Amino acid sequence: MNYKLKSTTAALLILAGPAFADMDAARAFLDEEIGDMSSLTREEQEAEMQFFVDAAQPFQGMDIKVVSETITTHEYESQVLAPAFTAITGINVTHDLIGEGDVVEKLQTQMQSGENIYDAYVNDSDLIGTHWRYQQVRNLTDWMANEGADVTNPGLDLDDFIGTAFTSAPDGKLYQLPTQQFANLYWFRYDWFNDEKNKADFQEKYGYELGVPVNWSAYEDIAEFFTGRDLSHMGVDGEVFGNMDYGKKDPSLGWRYTDAWLSMAGAGSKGEPNGLPVDEWGIRVNENSQPVGSCVARGGATNGPAAVYAVTKAIEWLEKYTPPAAAGMTFSEAGPIPAQGNVAQQMFWYTAFTADTVKPGLPVMNEDGTPKWRMAPSPHGVYWEEGTKIGYQDVGSWTLMKSTPEDRAKAAWLYAQFVTSKTVDVKKSHVGLTFIRDSSINHESFTERADKLGGLVEFYRSPARVAWSPTGTNVPDYPKLAQLWWQNIGDAMSGAKTPQEALDALCADQERVMERLERAGIQGDIGPKLNEEKDPQEWLAMEGSPKAKLDNEDEEPKTVSYDELIKSWQ
Repeated sequence: MNYKLKSTTAALLILAGPAFADMDAARAFLDEEIGDMSSLTREEQEAEMQFFVDAAQPFQGMDIKVVSETITTHEYESQVLAPAFTAITGINVTHDLIGEGDVVEKLQTQMQSGENIYDAYVNDSDLIGTHWRYQQVRNLTDWMANEGADVTNPGLDLDDFIGTAFTSAPDGKLYQLPTQQFANLYWFRYDWFNDEKNKADFQEKYGYELGVPVNWSAYEDIAEFFTGRDLSHMGVDGEVFGNMDYGKKDPSLGWRYTDAWLSMAGAGSKGEPNGLPVDEWGIRVNENSQPVGSCVARGGATNGPAAVYAVTKAIEWLEKYTPPAAAGMTFSEAGPIPAQGNVAQQMFWYTAFTADTVKPGLPVMNEDGTPKWRMAPSPHGVYWEEGTKIGYQDVGSWTLMKSTPEDRAKAAWLYAQFVTSKTVDVKKSHVGLTFIRDSSINHESFTERADKLGGLVEFYRSPARVAWSPTGTNVPDYPKLAQLWWQNIGDAMSGAKTPQEALDALCADQERVMERLERAGIQGDIGPKLNEEKDPQEWLAMEGSPKAKLDNEDEEPKTVSYDELIKSWQ
C-alpha cells in the first residue's frame, strides 16, 4: 500500500489550473489521490466535493496565503492538497511551511499590528487561553452560525473530531479547528524487553519483571539496567543507553517542560482535559477562570515539591543514563536518536516521529516491516494521582484572525475544511500519522496497518487517550510565558541554579507577566487577578495541588506486560 503523496497528482492538477475549477478536477483528484482511502463512499466524496465547488464560486481567482509549521502532515497539505483545492475551487492557495516559533511570531505580529499577514494559521491549541482572553481570533461556533454559514461544510461533523475539547474555551465556544494531533508517549525496545536473558537478569537484579514501567521508579531501574549493558547476544554493537532526552538551553527545552512534564510527576490538580484549579504549568485559576498565581505562595505549583522532583529526576537521568551528547542537543537533534538502535527507552517520545521511525532498513525495524519498538502510556511520578493528566498532545489547529477581511477568511475557511474533510482525512492520516478524526482512526485500513505502527493505532483507539492533552486555558498569554521556561530550566540543566532556585525564578517571572496583564486590563474580567502572597505552608497543608513534599519520593517500582496492556484496551 502506498501511503506517500503522489506528486504526479499535484502536478496534473496544477496544470489543469483554475479553469478546471469544477467537478472534473474533483473527480480526477478522487481517482488519483484518494481512491478507497476515505471514510466516505465515492458518492459521498463527490457530494462533499460539490459543496466546495459551489461554495467557492464567489471567490474564484482569489489568492490567499495560509501558514503552518513544517511537519510531514503539513507538507502533504501544502504539496498535494493545496494544489488540488486550487484546481477544484479556483481559489489560489499558497500554504507556507515555516518553523513553529516563526508561526507564533507572525501570529503575534498580526495580533499587535492588525495587519493581515496570513488569511489562516495552523496554530497550536496551546494558545487557547490566549485566544479566548484577547478575543482577536474568530470564535468558530459563532462564525459557522453567522458570517461563515454559507461557507461551512454541512458534512464537517465536529463530533467526529477527537480534539475539539482542547480548542474550546470556558465560554463553550470553539476557537480553532484541529488539523493534526500527536501525543508524547513512552517508547521502548520491545525486542530487548522480551529477550529471555534480559528478562532473567533484570528479575534477578531488581526482584520484579521487566516490562512497561507504570511509575518513574521502575523507569529509573530500567534506565540503570540497560545503560552500559552488553547486548552483543542480540547483535547490538556499540554502547547502550537506558534513557534519551535533551538539555541544550534553547527554546525547545521549554517544550519539554510546558508539555506536561510537571503533570506527569503529579504537580497539577485532577481534571480533564487539564487540571483545575492548578494546571500542568503550575498556574492556578479562580472560579472565574482568572489566573491567580504560579508560585506556591499564591496557590500555584510551578515551584512546589512535585515540580522540583520532576526537574531533579530529568537532570539525574540525563546525566546518568543518556548519551553524553544529548545534554547539548535540541528537540529536533535528539528526535532521531532512538531510531539509531542504541537506546532502550524514552519517557517522552512524540508520536509525530512514528513515520520516520518505521522506515525500512533502520536498526529498529524488522525485515518484515514490523518495528522492534513499541509505544505505551507514559509512566507517572510519585506525586501523581488517578484522574490527573499524564501526558501532552499537540493539536495543530486552523485559526482565523479577526483582522483578516471577511471574504479572505471565508476562502481560507473553505481550504481549512477541505484539508480536514472526511474525504481526504484517512489518506492524510496515513501520510502523516497525526489523527484528528474518530472515523479515520477506526478505518479498516488502519486495522490492517496497525502492526506496522508500534502501538499508535491501539493507543488512539483506546480509552487512555483522554489523559493526554495540550496546554489548557489557565495560561493567559502562551507566547509571553512560554519563553520564560527554557531560560529558567536551562539554568537548572547547566548547573547554574538548583532545580528549586530555577523554579522559584520561573514562577516569579510568570507572575510578573501576569501582573502586567492585570494592570493593563486588556483581558477584561477573565484576565489575571493575582492572589495576595501568604506563607507557602498554608497552601501546602491544603488538599490538592500544590502538594507538600513527601518523606519518601522513591515509590515501589511497578511494571506491566505490554501485551496485557494492549489486551485491556481492546
